[in-house]
Amino acid sequence: MKIKFLLLGTSLSFLPTLSHAQCVATQDCATLGYTETTCNGGKGVKCPFGNKWACLATEESVCANNGFKYACSGTGYSGGSGDSCGGKYKKCTCKSGYKWSGSTCTKESCSSSYKYSCTGTGYAGGAGSACGGKYTQCLCSSGYEWKNGSCQESLSGAQGDLYYCNGKIIGVKTPSMNFYVGMSDAAEAIWEDRQRSISCNGIQVGKTPSKTQLETISKQQRALNVLFSKYGGDKLDKSTQTCYWSSSATLEFDVCVRWDLAGDYVDYLGNCRDLCSTRCVID
Repeated sequence: MKIKFLLLGTSLSFLPTLSHAQCVATQDCATLGYTETTCNGGKGVKCPFGNKWACLATEESVCANNGFKYACSGTGYSGGSGDSCGGKYKKCTCKSGYKWSGSTCTKESCSSSYKYSCTGTGYAGGAGSACGGKYTQCLCSSGYEWKNGSCQESLSGAQGDLYYCNGKIIGVKTPSMNFYVGMSDAAEAIWEDRQRSISCNGIQVGKTPSKTQLETISKQQRALNVLFSKYGGDKLDKSTQTCYWSSSATLEFDVCVRWDLAGDYVDYLGNCRDLCSTRCVID
């Protein structure tokens, strides 16, 4: 919205000090209101006692007197902020990498840590506040993770002794094992609900272990617990109060394994506790 002002162009009544000058005994131009050294186009009244002028009001002068004095153009400027008057503004908006100092758009001074633009495939924007249009770290889209200064496609599947799903570790194994063990127990369940699974991106990748796999887990328990501690999993609980379901069974027998304090496993056929946990494995 542009602001317009009514300008008086034919009468000198806009200069009350000039009419007053006819009634007082003074020859001081400044006191009489003659303060300008020159007027644009000579549009004004010259002081009869010196070389000062009282200039006619113009749109430009009225706008400037009301704070509209910034053209908001040039390097670092993206336009004016708010209303305009005579094509000028009270405040400007600045381009990315510049900030409003109160009178000009000046280039921002950013530390070297602000170096990521956070745009492109796999990026979901910047993390935290920006400086100069850049960030210290980026947010990544689903399926991507922030790693080594960029959003990289998340790992899924086996990578050495670790098994990933979208960059998250969901299973570990020791070098001598040919399957991975899930990071935590499933909730305790009765026999009918013992079959549990681990999924990644909607695809089943893990299942209830066989009796043979439980035997291997028992033998590798100490080394596995080191890996669980390192990568945020839950240690295997080898106490007399813990039992784990196996998928190996017939219609006549329940098969589960309960470890004792010595670390041995015991098969129970038709004599399992009502509730046992499941630690899924990934083949």
